[in-house]
Formats: sequence, C-alpha cells, structure tokens
Amino acid sequence: MQLIGMLDSPYVRRVAIALRLMDIGYQHLPLSVFRNMPEFRQINPVLKVPTLVCDDGELLMDSSLILDYLERLAPAERRLTPEALPARQHCLHGVGLALAAMEKAVQAYYERNLRPAEARHEPWLARVAEQLNAACALMESFLQRQPPAVAQLDQATLSIAVAWRFIAERAAEHIAADAYPGLRAWSVQAETHPAFLACPFE
Repeated sequence: MQLIGMLDSPYVRRVAIALRLMDIGYQHLPLSVFRNMPEFRQINPVLKVPTLVCDDGELLMDSSLILDYLERLAPAERRLTPEALPARQHCLHGVGLALAAMEKAVQAYYERNLRPAEARHEPWLARVAEQLNAACALMESFLQRQPPAVAQLDQATLSIAVAWRFIAERAAEHIAADAYPGLRAWSVQAETHPAFLACPFE
C-alpha cells in the first residue's frame, strides 16, 4: 500500500507513525497538493491528504478512517486504540482533542500564509486562535491526568505529540511562549521514538 502526502501535514504524519508502530509495510509517496497537484490528481482527483492507496487500488481518505482500517489489519498486540471501555473512551477523547488542535492550527496557518492580507478576516482568525488554545489546554490536562510513556504510545498520545509539533512549527504565534509545558515536554519525548524519527516533520 501507498501513503500519499507530505509529513508536514499532521494528518499524514500521524498515519505514517502509526503504520510503523503497527509494523504494517507501506510505501510513502511525499506529494504536495500544492506543488505536485497534477501528479497528485492522477492518484486522487479529490486532492485530499492523507490518501492511502490500498493493495487492491482502492483509495481511503481522512486520517481517522485510514487508521480505523489499519487497526483491522494489525494484530491485536500492535493496535493503538484499546478495544475495551473505559480505556477506549479515554483514548478517543484524547484523539478528538488532538484532531481539534490540528484543525485549528491548520486553519490559522492557511489564513496567515495562503490568504492575501487584504482578504483576511481577523475576527475569524481570533476565534480560531481561541479554539486552538482551548484544545491545547485540554490536551495539557489530558496528559497530566495520565502521564504518557514513549514505550507505550497509543493513538491519543501519538496524535497529541504530532499535533503539538505542527503547532510549534506552523502556528506558534498563536500560543504564549510559556504555555503548555506538559505538551512541550511530551513532544520532546515522543520525537525520540524510532517511529517518530523515521517520519520527521519536514
């Protein structure tokens, strides 16, 4: 199977890291929906990242749907989302926070870097920044309630680490410099894991 998309996308990166943690073989094709649009369109006319090209050629889109599929491929001992409640609920809670943070960080980045200055809507950007900080505060609390361990990554702690790295690289101006020390520390730890090192933010 092929994973299509750049690792500077938090959605692509969370899938790539999960593939390694679940020990599922894949080929990564680092195409940008901006710089490589014609080539990307030939694979997926929707131009959505990440795209997973399954072994039979069928396309899967949306990182959460892709990861749901991959959880079915992986043996039980390699899966990253617990099956039993309440552990599954707790994990999905963390994933939801990370996805919200990713979404708001991506929106803020696009607004600042892709939209012409004269077309920016500052009240909307302020709202996005507020939502981003709310998600970060909740991720911080999530990590405090149950401190993560690099040796025991699950889908929540993986996604939170990926979300924070993207925020730090692409949306740092919306976060106070001394805010969220738990997130900062967890990101540093997670980035030492071989699966993270094999899928570097680019």
